[in-house]
Amino acid sequence: MAKMTKSQLMQELAAKTGHTKKDVVMMLEALVEMAYKQVKTNGEFVLPGFGKLVRVNRAARMGRNPATGASIQIPAKTVVKFRVAKAAKEAVL
Repeated sequence: MAKMTKSQLMQELAAKTGHTKKDVVMMLEALVEMAYKQVKTNGEFVLPGFGKLVRVNRAARMGRNPATGASIQIPAKTVVKFRVAKAAKEAVL
């Protein structure tokens, strides 16, 4: 089975909810915008039953250049991770 494209996802959501595809696209864009804003300001965004986006600070560390084998300093940085909800894991697995 092939992966679902964005267009197919929007069409499927529109069919299941009875809304127009345009409304579904606007709703999903608003949800994504809200998620990004919440992660930026509060450090996390929870979508119950699905998972949460979490902002994580990675400490600086020593690494190795795989081409030369030389040790290098990897600087600290902030990344965003997605943590899958227990309900989602149980539904899929």
